[in-house]
Amino acid sequence: MGTEQDTREREIQALISMIDDPDPKVFREIYLKIIQMGYDALPFVEEAETSTEDKNLGERIAQIKHGIRYEQLSADLFAWTASPEKDLLSAWLSVSRYSYPDICDNEIRKEIAAIRRDVWLEVNENLTALEQIKVLNHVFYGIHRFQGNLEDYHDPDNSLINRVLKTRKGSPLSMGLLYLLLARSLDIPVRGINLPEHFILAYMGESLDVSQRNFSEGVPLFYINAFSGGDVFSAKEINKFLKKLDFEPLPEFFRPCSDLEILTRMLNSLAAAYDTMGDSDRKSDLETLRNRLEESFG
Repeated sequence: MGTEQDTREREIQALISMIDDPDPKVFREIYLKIIQMGYDALPFVEEAETSTEDKNLGERIAQIKHGIRYEQLSADLFAWTASPEKDLLSAWLSVSRYSYPDICDNEIRKEIAAIRRDVWLEVNENLTALEQIKVLNHVFYGIHRFQGNLEDYHDPDNSLINRVLKTRKGSPLSMGLLYLLLARSLDIPVRGINLPEHFILAYMGESLDVSQRNFSEGVPLFYINAFSGGDVFSAKEINKFLKKLDFEPLPEFFRPCSDLEILTRMLNSLAAAYDTMGDSDRKSDLETLRNRLEESFG
């Protein structure tokens, strides 16, 4: 007797063998059934793609590949957004898998855990906020050689976790997000800040209000630019940055954003990158998904 996996594979192969049916209605039914199989079907679809020289069949296969990636990403992100416990790395992996379906989650998590361990060995609870960031910067940029990618700024790979870990380069968002994930795993109170045109971080803590003679909790003590080596700066620099871009200094530009806002920015950033590359299909996919998520959960 065959295993459940064997049965599923035979079902996928049977469906793929009927892709060339001349009836559009039949193809539509086959298309929907294969799409429902998700990433399990993708290797078989790609195998069919390499073994045909028929242009029309090739176009149908391309439609199926595109549909699998979009529907799987949509299902993953809607499930993530509806979940009470949101692992931001899981969302990032799902977005990255849209472009690289063969990503191995465990390998990615192990590599991030190794970087975390290197930071953990040097950080302790007696360090000040600035000293903690100095240690994190030393490991992240000095030992592991991460840096912002200025040469290929608009490359979609700058946004994808597997490529960022491979090249050690990324966008302001991906550098900030990886930095944020490391800080969170070490209980270092770093949060994301959704600035226009740039994603930065804030170290959160208590601030002394001299006029009121009390402490305010959960306020940014200082800001961090993960794209440029972990530079530390104050709200004054944010004001200057916003003025240069002709943006009003709204309160949301200085306070932490939610994980959903980070995910939305991730989709925006990747859509813009694909637009620069001339990939209108992927751009449209990501913008459509962003809009759906905002309508449902924004």
